[in-house]
Amino acid sequence: MTARRPSLAPLLTRMRDREPGLAASLLAGAVAAGLGFASYAALLMVLWVSSPYPDSGPAGALHVAAGLWLLAHGVELVRTDTLSGTPMPVGVTPLLLLALPVWRVYRAARDAVDAPEDADGPPPVPARTVWTGVVLGYLGVGGAIALYCSGGELRPAWPWVTACLPLVAAGSAAAGVWSAYGRPREPVLRALTVLPGPVQRVVFGADARARVGTAVRATGAATAVLFGGGALVLGVSLVWHGEAAQASFLRLTEGWTGRFAVLLLGIALIPNAALWAASYALGPGFLLGTGHGVTPFASDPAPLLPPFPLLAAVPDPGAGTLPNWLAGLVPVAAGVMAGWFVARGAVGQPEPGGAATARWPLARTAGVMLLTATVCAVAFALLAELAGGPLGVAALARFGPVWWQTGGAVGAWTAVFGMPVALVVRAWRLWHGRTRGGEIPAQGAGAGRDGKGAPADTGTGGYGSGAGQGEAAGEPAQATDPAEAEGTAEAPGEGRDEEEGRSREEAARARGQDAAQAGEAGSGRILARPENVPHATGAAEEDPYEILPAEDPFGPGWHDDLTRASHWTAPREPAAPRDASDVPGPRPGSAPTPPAWPLSPEPRTDVPADQPDPDPDGTEPPPAPR
Repeated sequence: MTARRPSLAPLLTRMRDREPGLAASLLAGAVAAGLGFASYAALLMVLWVSSPYPDSGPAGALHVAAGLWLLAHGVELVRTDTLSGTPMPVGVTPLLLLALPVWRVYRAARDAVDAPEDADGPPPVPARTVWTGVVLGYLGVGGAIALYCSGGELRPAWPWVTACLPLVAAGSAAAGVWSAYGRPREPVLRALTVLPGPVQRVVFGADARARVGTAVRATGAATAVLFGGGALVLGVSLVWHGEAAQASFLRLTEGWTGRFAVLLLGIALIPNAALWAASYALGPGFLLGTGHGVTPFASDPAPLLPPFPLLAAVPDPGAGTLPNWLAGLVPVAAGVMAGWFVARGAVGQPEPGGAATARWPLARTAGVMLLTATVCAVAFALLAELAGGPLGVAALARFGPVWWQTGGAVGAWTAVFGMPVALVVRAWRLWHGRTRGGEIPAQGAGAGRDGKGAPADTGTGGYGSGAGQGEAAGEPAQATDPAEAEGTAEAPGEGRDEEEGRSREEAARARGQDAAQAGEAGSGRILARPENVPHATGAAEEDPYEILPAEDPFGPGWHDDLTRASHWTAPREPAAPRDASDVPGPRPGSAPTPPAWPLSPEPRTDVPADQPDPDPDGTEPPPAPR
């Protein structure tokens, strides 16, 4: 035994490592099944306790709860306490009750994966381990509930138990594990390999994920419209037959407990009734007994129907009229919605400023529309089969829509009305995208440029010449050349020679300044650097400088080297003046503006050499020239 221990250690280690994940998955599946049964049992026990006529003990209420839990999974039940003694099947599954076990198993599988929220957390439990544990745990409790229910008046049909319980548990657990792992596409594509060859050529290939996703979204939209339209038709019919519905509700029972139970049963069957109404709007209608169909063209309900509020909404016997035919607008709206979703997926999203592009050609768009119609037909046929079933024998052997008729009608309506909508909307979106996202003019073209694409001297953007600015303001063009400025006005500070001005400009350029003092400028303004201004044609080539106002907006306290450098190096764009009074610089008839204070302290020339400088740091401005 001691010699064999090393060989068994790796196996025990692997089992010990896998046991927590498998045990947690088994427990999650068992808890999901137990909570589902407990919710039904609690409701039935409350109704039994509050009932004034309890026919059986608590065991009878628990048996009914177990039967209701199995019926919610699609299991057909057999009723033994009949007046004739013949067992009666009950196979109409309330769709609202089916949503409860599906949601519980889905949540149990998703939580059992235990995926880490960050990369440093523990690895998630393997998908196969979670799926196996949840399914086995759920089926273990479900089998025990079925065994317990077999001793009551509502007994399960075991072929349906072996088919429906594993199908619901396996499908819901697979969806939960797939969602917990981030919804990867590989398992879905592997599952689609069982489809026939022509269907695989449509599903797989280039851009398969986009086509399948578009078809699924269009199917969901069309199914939602059909359900909503069916609910609307049901509500209108209930209001139209309000008196009959109220009488049937009051006739079933007299106590408030029984009426509350009837109300809960009616609420649980509302999705079934909405799907029946949708099948009625599609054309095939539904059956109220063997050989008794109800369609928009003719209504022939079975006689001696049990009084129930939802059955009171059935149209009166006889030929259909215009209000009955108006129900056909529901599948038309569903087909239009499906076509719109397909057209939306067929056209790619245009880039900013670009034209819309066709994602799929016409043939592929039509193929996606046919795929959508096929998926709609399959989905609605499955729902129609779940929503109907037998409520007895003989005339009550069939209730609800016929699945193949309803599925075929959904596919036909979706293809007929969705195909033209998809093609027309696709063409319209392409044309509209090209008109809106056509060729965009280059930046600066159009306004502010001449016919050849050259910048126009408008002066409004701060890039034109001085003449352009004067013309934009409605005034004569002002000369910006130093020679022209000297001819028009006598510039203050003429005593400074050109060499001193060039030296100051070179010093400012060495310090990284973007503006320099123009000693020869006659208008008392600071000239911006030419490399910061776009070059223009005409008069701007003679003087590439832009005129900026010389008034300093900061007080004397801000005139230190760092602040002055950071202030004047920032690019400044002057706003276009509105009138002549807003134009910076000397106004007509006024004294010329003195030049701005230099960017850097200059040697004082107005102080004798034998006297100390009263302003050594250069914070005081020099006296105005006389």
